[in-house]
Order: sequence, then C-alpha cells, then structure tokens
Amino acid sequence: MIIEQIYTGCLAQGAYYIESNGEAAIIDPLREVQPYIEKAERRGAKIKYVFETHFHADFVSGHKDLAEKTGAEIVFGPTEMKLGFDAVIAKDGQEFEIGKAKIKVLHTPGHTMESSCFLLINEKGKEEAIFTGDTLFIGDVGRPDLAQKVIKELTQDKLAAHLYDSLRNKIMPLADDLVVYPAHGAGSACGKNMSKETSDTLGNQKRTNYALQEMTKEAFIKEVTSGLTPPPAYFPENVMLNIQGYDSIDEVLERGTRALSPLEFEVAANETGALILDTRGPQVFAQGFIPNSINVGIDGSFAVWVGTLVPDLKQEMLIVAEPGREEEVITRLARVGYDHAIGYLKGGFQAWVKAGKETDSIISIKAEELAFLQGMQEVNILDVRKESEFKSEHVIGAENAPLDFINESMLKINKEKQYYVHCAGGYRSMIFNSILRARGYDNLVDVAGGFKDIKDSEKFRISEYVCPTTML
Repeated sequence: MIIEQIYTGCLAQGAYYIESNGEAAIIDPLREVQPYIEKAERRGAKIKYVFETHFHADFVSGHKDLAEKTGAEIVFGPTEMKLGFDAVIAKDGQEFEIGKAKIKVLHTPGHTMESSCFLLINEKGKEEAIFTGDTLFIGDVGRPDLAQKVIKELTQDKLAAHLYDSLRNKIMPLADDLVVYPAHGAGSACGKNMSKETSDTLGNQKRTNYALQEMTKEAFIKEVTSGLTPPPAYFPENVMLNIQGYDSIDEVLERGTRALSPLEFEVAANETGALILDTRGPQVFAQGFIPNSINVGIDGSFAVWVGTLVPDLKQEMLIVAEPGREEEVITRLARVGYDHAIGYLKGGFQAWVKAGKETDSIISIKAEELAFLQGMQEVNILDVRKESEFKSEHVIGAENAPLDFINESMLKINKEKQYYVHCAGGYRSMIFNSILRARGYDNLVDVAGGFKDIKDSEKFRISEYVCPTTML
C-alpha cells in the first residue's frame, strides 16, 4: 500500500495519493489534476475515488475535473448542500474499498458542518492513518468561523461547540500510533497557529496540541475563537465554486495563455479594464514596470495574496511574467478561483521596454540607508505586516498598516508625506507599494529585506519580543 503526501508550499496545502492493489484514491486534490492522473498511470493504477474532507474555502479543489477525466467517484461526508455535479454523499461510518484497503468516513463537524475525516484501514485490517482535513492540524485545529459566511444561522461559537464534540468523540478515542495527515500546515489562513510539520502521530498531538487538552466546552470555545481575524474575501467564493462547480482547468489555461505583443497587450488593457498583474520578483519589479500594474511575485504566497487583495473572482487579468512561467501563473491563479486571465505579455517586460512603451519604477533602499536617514531627520516608517507580527516585535515609532486590510491601511497615509515601507522580508511591502502607486500615492519608498534586515542591522530600536498566540 502506498500513502503519499503531495504538499504545495504556496498554499500550505496537503493532498494525498493512496493506492492498494491497483486502485487509487486522491484526497483533497488541487485544481490541476494531470499530475495525479499521470502518477496513477505510471503505477498502472486506476483512480477509483476522490475524497473531499469538506468544501474548501482557501482553494478550488480539482474534484470535478478529476472525476470527469478518470471516471472516479467524488465522495463527501454528510451534507444537505445541493451540488452542481455527481457525488456520493457518505454516511458517518461508511467504508469505501480501495484495493485491499478501506477508508472509513468519520463525520467531524466544526470547521464546517460537512467536515469529515477519513480513517485508513490498511490491507491487514489495522487502522494506520487518518486524513483530518481542516478538523485537526498539527498543533492546532480548524478555525470555526468560516462556514458562517456561507450558512448565516451558524455562528463561530456553535461551530466551535461542534468541533469540541467531534475531536473528543471521534478523534481522540483513536489509537495513539495513527499517523495524522492534515490538509494544511503553517502559513494557511484556515488555522491560527499551525506547526511547520505536515504530519505527526495522534498520540503526540494528544500530548502537545492545546485543543486536545482537558478543558470544558466553554473554555474550548473561548480558546479556539480568540485571535481570529476576518478571513480573506475570496474564501466564501471558493466555497461556492467547490459546491457548484467551475470551468475546466483546460479551458482556463487556454484562455489565459494567449500571447500578446506589447501593442496587443496595451490595447487589451485599455479596452477591457483588466488588472495588470506583474508576477516578477519584488526588486526586479521595482526597477521598472508597466504603469498601474500590481506586483505579486510568483515566488511567494502568490495565490493567497491575489485572493486576499483582488475582491472579484471574475476580474479580468493581463499577466506580466518571466518568460516561460506564464502557464505556472495561470495555474496558480486558478487554484484560488481566478479563472479570467485573458493573456500575457509575450517576451515579458523587456519586450515592453524594447517597444518604447511608458514605464514606471519604485525607489527601494536597504536597511542601512534607512538607518542613516533616521539619524539625520524624522522618518515615517510603515510596517505592513500582520497585526500579530507587529505586536510580537516592531521598530519603535513605526506605524502598523497591514497589507491584509489595505483599504483601511491606506487611510493612515498622508499623500503629502514620505513613508518608508517594510514587511518581514520585502515581498509584501512591494505588493503594498505597487497597489498604492497605482492609486496615486507617489511618496512611498520600499525597504528591501524588510524587518529581518532592519533587525539584523542593529541600528534601530526594536520593541521587546512577545511570543504570538496567533499568526492570523
């Protein structure tokens, strides 16, 4: 029997490939399904089931495409939601055979009402692993405030109460040697303080996970709901796509990978009002870019930040990418439901320059330069990290203006004053600067290397470190 975790760092997401005796199952697949199909084909296995732990909010799952391409059955736990595709709605305790192994459905409402864990019973009849979705993470549990965005009568306290019961009645009675395979790790917004580890034994989680310790239901509700911040705006939209269905990934790629000359790109931008999304690295972007374009670097939490900052999933986009990475960009946008890229700049930004088109740039300085300026005059430092990061440790005198809530943060900025903008390492500050530059804020200077370089320089007064209780 084979169990393989397929982990995608930019989404902090784990999908799973399980195979026994020529039959395979995929749990929580990503939008691009061809790698799963090719894996099964190489091994001479047939994908029989696609199991979904719940209606995901942070990404669009590949269940629909995978079922259509392979004939596999989609399996959800108990739900009364009307789906836009054929699926098996399993009962609590129902078992599904995969070769000589079995997967047992454990209905574990709390993160969402349909949330289910899948217990793997190996070929010898032993319970070997449990795929916990967003019910149980390593070091944390799923936040209980997301489903209320879809079902109004639910509240986070009601969901947290369900989660308390699910953990204690369905998960904790299981054997300590079970391997826990969650749907997410550190960096995901589906939990508030997850471990960087992507699997563990259930016994170790019983000992170390705060949510599995002995406490009353009331204490549990208070604990899991503290430190929550509003989820990204795209979460409810992704939930509905996962329930109702979506365009084939093949159609999305065909639409988005249309090569446009600089003239065609310019005409498309003017005629459609499409967002120009520049996916190059932040410091490369700073040196020159198409006016009014937004920078979200592909080598970072790309999909998450696009989802957080672009409110309309149907927003048309024109892509500027390093040549050869255009399809990767379109694919990663599709993972979070942004299916309406309408083309990319052929030859990248250099083609735009060679065509003699107008360009813009953003000033970026190093921490040492900022320290020198601070020694000569009063400077306004803007920290665009999350509030939890800022409270943990920051430059004395800096103002927190989180990128997550940029519309509120920009109200703190006086257009007539100059600000020096930093994040943790330089990725988010350039996103922030590019968005405000497009909105007419011309007096923002980027601090390359972010808080890390600022702190390492030892030339700034830093607040006393406080261990964060949430990473949201």
